[in-house]
Amino acid sequence: MARATYKMPEGFLVKVSKLAEQTDVIIPKVLQAGGEVVLKKVKSNLQTVVGKETKTKSRSTGELINALGITPYGVDRKGNYNVKVGFDEPRSDGESNAKIANIIEYGKSGQTPKPFLAPAKSSSRKACIETMKQKLDEEISNLGRV
Repeated sequence: MARATYKMPEGFLVKVSKLAEQTDVIIPKVLQAGGEVVLKKVKSNLQTVVGKETKTKSRSTGELINALGITPYGVDRKGNYNVKVGFDEPRSDGESNAKIANIIEYGKSGQTPKPFLAPAKSSSRKACIETMKQKLDEEISNLGRV
């Protein structure tokens, strides 16, 4: 049986060992950077659809847009690290921001859907991934300076 052995460059091995020690510091920074890209797109899309093309004068207070944010990073049941873009709850009037966002996204009887989440998800995917790659590269290059 044939066997092949490869030796990794010493500099690479040092970076990987430092990365292992700094994973809990680097991952949140990378996820936050990606989340910011998605948040910006969701907020932009939401601002474009709120109060537009309504049968009656818009009653928008801006509270839904202001409630939009990013969670701190977490680890799910499968061990995957993540951040979530969503709405703080509850609203000052007792309503649910998630409910209002759902009605805007999917519509209801007499109210046409005005999707803002799904388009933001698909249109920000590449930019989010690229931003996260850049942030990871930046963080790894900073390890060499430590």
